[in-house]
Amino acid sequence: MKFNGFVGPSYNLKTVNVDSQRCVNLYPEIIESSTGKEAQVAYLKSTPGLRSIIETGSGSVRTIHVDPKGRVFLVIGSELYRTQYNGYVWETVKLGDFGTAKNPVKAASMVIGDDDATVFVDGTTNYLYLYVNSTSTESFGNFASFGYAPVVNASGIVFIDGYFIYCQKNSNQFFVSDLNSLAVDALSFASSEGSLDNIVGIIANHRDLMIFNERSVEVFSNTGNADFPFERISGGFSEKGCLAAGSIAKIDNNVFWIGRDDSGQGTVYVTQSLSPQRVSTHAVEQAISNDSNIANCTSFTYQKEGHLFYVLNLTDNTFVYDLSTRLWHERAYTMSGSLTRHKADCLGFVSGSNFSFHVVGDYDAAKVYVLDDETYTDDGTEITRLRICPHLSNGLKNLFYKSLQIDMETGIGLDGGVFGSNPKIMMSFSDDGGHSWSNELQAAIGKLGNYKTRVLWRRLGRSRDKVFKLKITDPVPVTILSAEIDVEVGVS
Repeated sequence: MKFNGFVGPSYNLKTVNVDSQRCVNLYPEIIESSTGKEAQVAYLKSTPGLRSIIETGSGSVRTIHVDPKGRVFLVIGSELYRTQYNGYVWETVKLGDFGTAKNPVKAASMVIGDDDATVFVDGTTNYLYLYVNSTSTESFGNFASFGYAPVVNASGIVFIDGYFIYCQKNSNQFFVSDLNSLAVDALSFASSEGSLDNIVGIIANHRDLMIFNERSVEVFSNTGNADFPFERISGGFSEKGCLAAGSIAKIDNNVFWIGRDDSGQGTVYVTQSLSPQRVSTHAVEQAISNDSNIANCTSFTYQKEGHLFYVLNLTDNTFVYDLSTRLWHERAYTMSGSLTRHKADCLGFVSGSNFSFHVVGDYDAAKVYVLDDETYTDDGTEITRLRICPHLSNGLKNLFYKSLQIDMETGIGLDGGVFGSNPKIMMSFSDDGGHSWSNELQAAIGKLGNYKTRVLWRRLGRSRDKVFKLKITDPVPVTILSAEIDVEVGVS
């Protein structure tokens, strides 16, 4: 019979007896034709691997920013780099140094007359990259070196309608530059005053300025007011504040963040205006609650083949919400045989006439990668793809398991006698609801071209509450459609 729920999300609760599902380095995709094999609704496909493209400097990658002209900026440790893909290789140039090496960095760009300007803020001061088109010259330094007064302690920056907008950490104030200018008047600021709390972060969403405070969110818009151009819109206030600046990210008019208010914290919300909707599950919320360093979480978004992903990095876990399915999965890096959070900490989309890349920065090394669907390792490290299935029980009667068969793409082994040429899938099971596991049993996925390989295990014992775990570590593409299980119900 069909194994119902075999294709599904991560939903791993503290009490595994309730549910212990995990979907790691795999994610569900809906079969939109509705006429796939046996009318299957969804299947599991591989997450991308990491292909290394740049390794330079020291420290971690603090941000990746792509300006409107396609220049790619990397802040690695205390250094700023500009890189570009010439169709064959990545050419990287160091531009200068920051005064900090670890704080989060935000960036925004604008065109000012003949000049292309990008401003970086790191929570301490402001830095400027300036490209003069008429002379094809570029320069970088702090604001003072260009003759501008910085916005002190700026921790966030966005660009809207010809204005740079800065937020200042540990305050409720935000500053606005002169129109189409880098200059910021010391009196050109306003306060987020709907609630007596400080600003956590800001984001520009369809020309609206969203200000995330500790216990509220306010939305401002450019009204053209001569005294101060940005004013709070009617109804632009919500009592769903933000727990962590790094959780704020947007995609396709959807803005995500981890919420906090007077009643509690730790729920992931999404909004298109100011009607926040909960998208986190209790399982994700339990992971957030257990993270003692949640204030330092990070996030980013990207679109790939119709999937809109919100990637949330906690201290030890990476959870990914897919707007196309409204399901969560996990991504993980394999370190000494154990799973930890994914390497990718920030992302930039880079494209040209004949290429496009999702470029990501490493949170723990001075490395930049491409998220690559045709790379089946994380920069040479094996990717562990894991599916822990739903509980199988029937009125707590003994169930006798004759066989388990996986319907998946087979015959995908690599060419030649290399690791992955004879790929395997490992299966183990728990007879106590997910607390302890049997030894792993292997089955072949099929050498290259062996498309009729059957993935099958027999004589799997009896249990009143059985949970199956599947694991693949070979560097091959993984596509899993469904599972069939042959089971007999006992009398007691």
